[in-house]
Amino acid sequence: MQPNSRRITEGVIWKQLLSFFFPILLGTFFQQMYNTVDTIIVGRFVGTQALAAVGSTAALINLINGFFVGLSTGATVLLSQFYGASDRQGVRRALHTGMGLALILGAAVTALGMGAAEPVLRLVKTPASCLEDAVLYTRLYFSGAMASMIYNMGAGILRAMGDSKRPTLFLIAACFTNIVMDLFCVVVLKMGVAGAAVATVASQVISALLVGAVLLRLPQDIRLRPRQIRLEGRLLGRILYIGVPAGLQFITFDLANLLVQSGINSFGDITVAAWTAYIKTDALTWMISGAFGVSITTFVGQNFGAQKYARIRKSVWVCMGMSVSLVGLLSAVMVLSRRFILGIYTTDPQVIALGAYVMLWTVPFNFLFMPVEVFAGTMRGTGYSLIPTAITCACVCLFRVVWIFTVVRHIHRIELLAVCYPLSWLLAAAVFYLAYLRGNWLRKRIAQCGMEPESI
Repeated sequence: MQPNSRRITEGVIWKQLLSFFFPILLGTFFQQMYNTVDTIIVGRFVGTQALAAVGSTAALINLINGFFVGLSTGATVLLSQFYGASDRQGVRRALHTGMGLALILGAAVTALGMGAAEPVLRLVKTPASCLEDAVLYTRLYFSGAMASMIYNMGAGILRAMGDSKRPTLFLIAACFTNIVMDLFCVVVLKMGVAGAAVATVASQVISALLVGAVLLRLPQDIRLRPRQIRLEGRLLGRILYIGVPAGLQFITFDLANLLVQSGINSFGDITVAAWTAYIKTDALTWMISGAFGVSITTFVGQNFGAQKYARIRKSVWVCMGMSVSLVGLLSAVMVLSRRFILGIYTTDPQVIALGAYVMLWTVPFNFLFMPVEVFAGTMRGTGYSLIPTAITCACVCLFRVVWIFTVVRHIHRIELLAVCYPLSWLLAAAVFYLAYLRGNWLRKRIAQCGMEPESI
């Protein structure tokens, strides 16, 4: 194997975290650009109703994708531990089982997404004026789910081996494909929201082909061999032990957001469009959050495999400081320039005014979510995924559901709906802090794995 693991299990922690963070952030940025480009081009060249149609699908798309992508993280966490321990056979087995799982998940996501599109969008009260376009966009989007699952699994495998650059380059290539296809399908061919969805699917296919080509050309002892793709029962069980809680966390998180979207839809087209523009404006924050989460998970996974426990503990606070500082700075810039940024997505003055107002209730408090991402990523990197799932589901998801059905139902105001986000982040961060400091979770995980204890 190439000595990528030495760069992670030895040396200066903050430099190594950033060496993972920036490629992952750049890759996440371009991945997010798929839907962002769709939103900008549809909003400017088709209209407000089309913008609302694309925006109203976000919660459903994230709900279905989130569970299956979360499920696949079990393979990448396990592979990073094998890689950190220099276990070649374990890496090879995890690689082939992971890709087999990706193929099955891709087929499942396609069937579920296309079948659930209309009933779920009706259930969350998508405005009638944009329902038809929303259903069409969702079904076309999920026709490319297989390619999306292959890319996400393949990219996760490469990152687990210390390679975060090539997945990023592939996303950049796919994003430019999406931009060109969007302009051609929406602006030239006048295909509306269908053109935006077709462009996204084409881009996902490009990224899947590129990551697949790299996996087929890895060093001999860890190369992907299509004939060896299979689900090994025992290994699959370990993957699901990590991945199912992660998938459930994603799905409960997105179910809560789906209910929030239902509440937003009840305010009408203008509010749906304003909320969509705000979410796209705030996307960079969640790219940073997610990039730090993936970085700390990979870092902890390899160091756990190498039994560098003290290094794991130190990395948590290094990652925490960097993430809170960066998100805090970004939030200040966003608040000061919010009207300008919202204007990128729409020219409707009502949408811009309402979006700017909503941002004041959420954006200044974005830093509160960073402890949730860092603590959860750390625990999950060791394969300890039940506790972070339970905390996130209760403190973020359940809290939001209760808030929507009590406070917002009785006082139907947009600011009360928006404030449930920072309140849920604060609650989850506090519980994670207590669980991390007092839960003795790392020693328990070491004992579960039968690993040699170290002074920690």
